[in-house]
Amino acid sequence: MKKLILFFFITRLILAQQLKVSDPYLTFKAKQNDPLYTTYTAAMERSRLYGDKGYKMDYYSEHLPINYSGDQAGKFYCLWKVDQVVVMNTGEFYEKPVVTSSFPDMMIMEYSPFQGIEVQETFFVYSSSIAMVNLQIKNIDNINHNIELYPVLELGNDSLLIKDFDKQHNGYISEHHESKSRLISSLYKNAPYPTETRDYFTSNFVSYSYGGYHKSLEDFYITIKTDFYAEKRNDSLNHKKEGFVNFISLHGKFSLKPGEEVNVRYFRGWQACPPDRRDQKEDLQKLVEEIEELKSESLQKYVDANVKLFSQIPRIKFKTQDEKLVYLGAFNLARGCFYPPTEKTNYNFYVFSRQPLWGWGHGHQVLHESLSMLAYAYLDPKSAENSQRVYMEQQREDGLIAYRHGPRGLQDYPHFSKELNKDMSTTSAPFFSWINWEVYKVSKDKRFLSDAYNSGEKYIKWLINNRDLDKDGLYEWGPYGIIENVRDWYNAVFQVSAERYLNVDKEDISDELECLDLTLMIIKETRSLSQMAKELDMKDASLAWKKIADLTSDLVNQKMWDDSSKFYYSINKKDHSFKYLTRDLRRMEIIGFLALWAEAAPKDRAEQLVKHLLDSKKFWRKYGIPTLATDDPWYSPYVDYCCKWNGPVWLLWDYMVLDGLKKYGYNKIANQLAGKMMLAVTTQLKKNHNYWESYSPDNEVLNSPPNYIWDSIMARVLIEKYKK
Repeated sequence: MKKLILFFFITRLILAQQLKVSDPYLTFKAKQNDPLYTTYTAAMERSRLYGDKGYKMDYYSEHLPINYSGDQAGKFYCLWKVDQVVVMNTGEFYEKPVVTSSFPDMMIMEYSPFQGIEVQETFFVYSSSIAMVNLQIKNIDNINHNIELYPVLELGNDSLLIKDFDKQHNGYISEHHESKSRLISSLYKNAPYPTETRDYFTSNFVSYSYGGYHKSLEDFYITIKTDFYAEKRNDSLNHKKEGFVNFISLHGKFSLKPGEEVNVRYFRGWQACPPDRRDQKEDLQKLVEEIEELKSESLQKYVDANVKLFSQIPRIKFKTQDEKLVYLGAFNLARGCFYPPTEKTNYNFYVFSRQPLWGWGHGHQVLHESLSMLAYAYLDPKSAENSQRVYMEQQREDGLIAYRHGPRGLQDYPHFSKELNKDMSTTSAPFFSWINWEVYKVSKDKRFLSDAYNSGEKYIKWLINNRDLDKDGLYEWGPYGIIENVRDWYNAVFQVSAERYLNVDKEDISDELECLDLTLMIIKETRSLSQMAKELDMKDASLAWKKIADLTSDLVNQKMWDDSSKFYYSINKKDHSFKYLTRDLRRMEIIGFLALWAEAAPKDRAEQLVKHLLDSKKFWRKYGIPTLATDDPWYSPYVDYCCKWNGPVWLLWDYMVLDGLKKYGYNKIANQLAGKMMLAVTTQLKKNHNYWESYSPDNEVLNSPPNYIWDSIMARVLIEKYKK
């Protein structure tokens, strides 16, 4: 039996080869401090909404081994011992890790942990349940080398419960608990997120030994190093088969002659095993069988599938590798947030983030997050269209596109309207037709355009009927405006108190104003419908939509422009003044610049807006355009939580300012703004290899949710910068 196992293992070694990326455009050399995005999730077709695990790779912390961590699921990695020399972290490597390719579900890197030993390491999130590390190890020296490997799964705090060791398949079986509690937005209590989970940790080699330990990694060093002069010297791990531990480890031994190479794979399987929910208890045997197949399967086809996925993106000749890394990473971010059709939707859909996993970010699609489709369409136009079709298939008969749409259906968060004396549905910031028009310009799919136009027409009519209740041609947000207007908390105009000490209904006044942002969005929607109608040879409809856009623009210029400060503002709904009770509504916010994006500003007023934009004491800051002018008393540059609109930079809104600048011919300034956005992104990616929900205009420390889908807009920014 041992000979059969050894023969099977040797056969695997012969089949295994270095993986190759056939498209040179998708290769690079990213060192530890380069702006590489390093979060990975399974390909859409092998993913599921619940019971899904993504991973963050850390190859840049020199005091740690290369490791892969999953939200609340610990991390796994491999320790090296070459010729009795233990190499515990990347800081001790002979040649440091260099990533050569990175895709949404996969990463390939090269390094040398010890002189004469060359390694190609591939990390691959195969599915929502399985992740693996593939090591192609070659002896390039002129002497023999003995190698011992210690793959480790670490959870810490004695919270990993060993259940058994499966000798037949060389796998550790353990369990751990994952809480639904999160710092920012806990997971939905009634949604079937697994809390009691099973781990299956295995390798493609027959373990020389295995073990589980309570202490630290530093203590483990003593275990695997051993005292050379000890009387009872033992190079075996402790073979622990039960009980709580901090981590578990496998142990493999290999000897390589000069020129020889070996393929080693280790796997982390993860699944639900709740004792009180038999309907969700998953089959361990099925997981084991799936991993057994992967132990010998060629991974090249998965590399090739990623190359094919990226075959449509514009091949930009970047001036720097930093730009290329941000460009490819932005596409990885967007694609990595997608799931296949499930439950109440027949189309693929995205979440704001798959790793880390947090409640609000794992909800449904929302139109302002869907602005990421402006970039994502260049990677997979059909998938971008299908994401928009989620809204179309769930659109209500009266035309409403609600705040959220996705696998759990339409979610409209009814809220009491004092004006109507009844509950009123909540929609979202209406970017719908603009997104559809921009996606069409990439896909050129006339059927999609026709369907999108019909849906957009119904939606704009709903908005006209329900967001202009006084019928004066200007628009107010609904009664649950604090989420509907996108700008959440800490907003200088809509929020009553500086410290938001009142409840939602009392704090938010956006339904009591004629709102500049919503009105400009309506203008943009009608202009987009006009362009769509023209493309569909509907000339009369195109002219009619343009007329509505122009008339609304005239109203904005008549009512919302303050000639004394040369800026646009929201106004009181009752008397169209810049006062609400004792409050002056003339607070300079980023939304004033959306008049350029909506093409609502006359050229002379555009010039005045640009003067404000370039004023470093107001908006022209190091890392982009803040949401509130820096001379406003409520301004804060600190990103100390999510959802703040009193200073932080939101890349999508900066993109809209950039887009508006180009429409008025300010191309040089637009490129300078793109440079500020790039600086914000690269600064963070070089430090922590994350994208972020928002960025500080002045500082580098951020406490907002990481890896937020809409930062993928950076791919669009770079396409526009370089397009001819």
